[in-house]
Amino acid sequence: MIVVTGATGSIGRALVALLPPGEVAAVTREPAGLGGPYVPGDLERPESIAAHLSPGDRLFLNSSLWPGVVDAHRAVVDLAREAGVAQVVTVSVRHARPGGRLGQDPHGRIDEHLRASGLPHAILRPGGFMQNLPGEVRDGRIHGSYGAAKVSYIDARDIAAAAAALLTAPVGPSATYTLTGPEAHTHDEIAAAVTAAIGRPVTYVDLPVPAMAAHLAAQGVPQRAATEVATMMREMETEDWASVTSAVEDLTGRPPRPLTAFLAEHAHAFGA
Repeated sequence: MIVVTGATGSIGRALVALLPPGEVAAVTREPAGLGGPYVPGDLERPESIAAHLSPGDRLFLNSSLWPGVVDAHRAVVDLAREAGVAQVVTVSVRHARPGGRLGQDPHGRIDEHLRASGLPHAILRPGGFMQNLPGEVRDGRIHGSYGAAKVSYIDARDIAAAAAALLTAPVGPSATYTLTGPEAHTHDEIAAAVTAAIGRPVTYVDLPVPAMAAHLAAQGVPQRAATEVATMMREMETEDWASVTSAVEDLTGRPPRPLTAFLAEHAHAFGA
């Protein structure tokens, strides 16, 4: 059995659709959001995940971030080891490391625990999700502090495809995979691509870190988090978020979706 946590998320939902029917247990605490067979479970109660684990199962471990996420994921990993799970595939983030910014820190600590567990595993480390881009456009503008940094965004469905390939193939050596789209773009280039896709002008507005932090705070982001986000954007000019890898194609047998294809398919998501 393949046990999938985060089954109602953008990755989990796509993953469940790719897995063999009858061989997947889609774990969710919100069954109405799944639209198909599910089993109840909540990562905030690790024992509720363990209830669905048996010797030889494969586990897909993924969730949003919340204050208790590190302890919860570590507990699930420990329970998976006790249950005799054959493999854990987890979604981390590019440049994950303890002490890193925002999600890099919790993911880095979870990744370290999984490696130390002795369980066969695959750690998927994507960068930015294309699915987040529609929410970045407000009143015809994308605001950021990226400068001229290029970012290799990836379609969440390609992350799901990579996970499905790992979960349905014989368990191989434990490894960490950096997942990217086929190319990297500046945010000026992204704005131009969105403009072409939706037929309305969209521009990128580059702001200094303090101004971007204030912009995010005005949208309701807590001040500390707003400063962290803006600082991380600026650091993308010096930290590698642009290089692309062949990991998606190596695992799935096909290249990842380019930004233009995603935008053509999701032009409606950018609103009027």
